[in-house]
Amino acid sequence: MSQGYFITAMGTPLTADEQLHEQGLDAQFADQFNNGIKAYLIAGTMGMMQLLSDQTYQKLVERSVAWCAGKQVELMIGAGDASFARTRDRIQLINRYKVDGVVVLAPYFVRFTQPELLDYYRALADVSKAPLYLYDLPILTRSKIEMPTVLELAKHPNIKGIKVSDELTYTRQLIDTLHHHGLSMRVIIAQPDLMDLTIRHGFFEQLDGMFTMAPEWVSGIGQCAARGDWAGAARHQQNLSLLKQTLIRHMLLPSFTAVMNFRGLPGNYAPQPHKALTETQREQLRKEPIVKLLIDR
Repeated sequence: MSQGYFITAMGTPLTADEQLHEQGLDAQFADQFNNGIKAYLIAGTMGMMQLLSDQTYQKLVERSVAWCAGKQVELMIGAGDASFARTRDRIQLINRYKVDGVVVLAPYFVRFTQPELLDYYRALADVSKAPLYLYDLPILTRSKIEMPTVLELAKHPNIKGIKVSDELTYTRQLIDTLHHHGLSMRVIIAQPDLMDLTIRHGFFEQLDGMFTMAPEWVSGIGQCAARGDWAGAARHQQNLSLLKQTLIRHMLLPSFTAVMNFRGLPGNYAPQPHKALTETQREQLRKEPIVKLLIDR
C-alpha cells in the first residue's frame, strides 16, 4: 500500500485552435490512473484555467466528469478567477455536476483586504454545492490568505480545506494552529521537491502539476515510503526534481508539452502567446538524460 495521497494538477491539452483536445485529456487521465494516482485537480495552475476560453473550460469540466464517473477517484475543479462574479459563474457551471471539490484561488489583479477575502470566500462557499477549498498561492496572486482569515473560514460548513503553495514553515504553523483551535480543515501541500521528506514527517496529502509528467515516479515515492525504503523514495524524488529543473531551463510550458508528447500524450499545454519549441529545441530536450530516463522506461 502506498503511503502518501497524491493529487495531480492536470494539464489542459489543447488543439491547434485552442479547443479541448479530448483524446489527449482522456489519455492523461488513463496514464495517471494506471500509474496509481486516483485524485485529480483540473483547471488549476498547471491547467491554465485563466487562459482558456469559456467554451474550452466548460468542455474540460464536462469531459473530466464523464471520465471519472463510476471510478473510485477524487475530482476537484479550479474555479478561481479575478472577480467574485466570474468565479461565482464558474461555480454555478460546476454545480451542474457531481464533483468532490471546488478549488478557488485568491483573487488577482485587484488585491482584496483580509475582511474582503472573508466575504469573498464565504459568499462563494454558500453558492457551491461541492465542498470549497481555498487555494493560497501568494507568489502569483500577490494576495496572501493570512492565517487568521483561514481560521475564520474554517468555521464555514462548506469550506473543507486549503491547498497551500507557500513556505513549508507556514504550512506547519497552519496545521498546528488549526489543531490548537479544534478546527477541522484538510491541508494539502505543494512541495514537489521535498515529498520524500514531508511524507516522512506526516504531510501525506500532496498536490502538484509536476505529477502530470511522471506519475510512476510520484507513486514510487509513496510505495517506497510505505515500506520504509527512504533511499528509494529519495531516488524517485531526485528524478522528479531534476526533471522540473530541466524543464525550467528549456522553457517550462513548451517543454512540458514536448515531454507529454514524447510520452505519447497528445495536445498542446502552452496556450498562446507561448510558442512551441522548435524541432532543434525538442531534440535538445529529448537528449537530456533525465528526459531519456522518463520516456525510455
